[in-house]
Amino acid sequence: MPNSIPHILLQEQFINRFRGRTLIVHRGFPDQYFKELLEQPGGGGHFRIDARIAPGHPPTPVEWVVHHHVLPLDLPLPLLIKVDADALYLRHLLHGTHAGHPSEILWMLDTIRERYHVRLDRQQGTYQAVPRMAVEDNDIDYDFNND
Repeated sequence: MPNSIPHILLQEQFINRFRGRTLIVHRGFPDQYFKELLEQPGGGGHFRIDARIAPGHPPTPVEWVVHHHVLPLDLPLPLLIKVDADALYLRHLLHGTHAGHPSEILWMLDTIRERYHVRLDRQQGTYQAVPRMAVEDNDIDYDFNND
């Protein structure tokens, strides 16, 4: 198995590195979006993964997750992913055909475990997709309270 890493190991390495973190999967950002993202509280703390870059051989753990489990779902990009130990919560950042303002990301993260498009449940060496919201539904609940 010189050019292959077992999926269970890739998954474990991914979870160990990104648990509790947020990823943004994109194919390039609209003009000024990245600048606006970095100006937001915590905006520089999101890991940004450019899906246009092909995975290596063998893939890194994040490349394996993005290219083998996230992109095949064919959700609109940019896509927000919240990584928990047992599940990944996916929600796209579009309103219609345009990316919403980066300031909306924190609002989305407040409710992402209840309002997601797809949840990827961790299983041994793979992820099982569980759909929730319709792709067209991306309303933000600005009245959500974490108390």
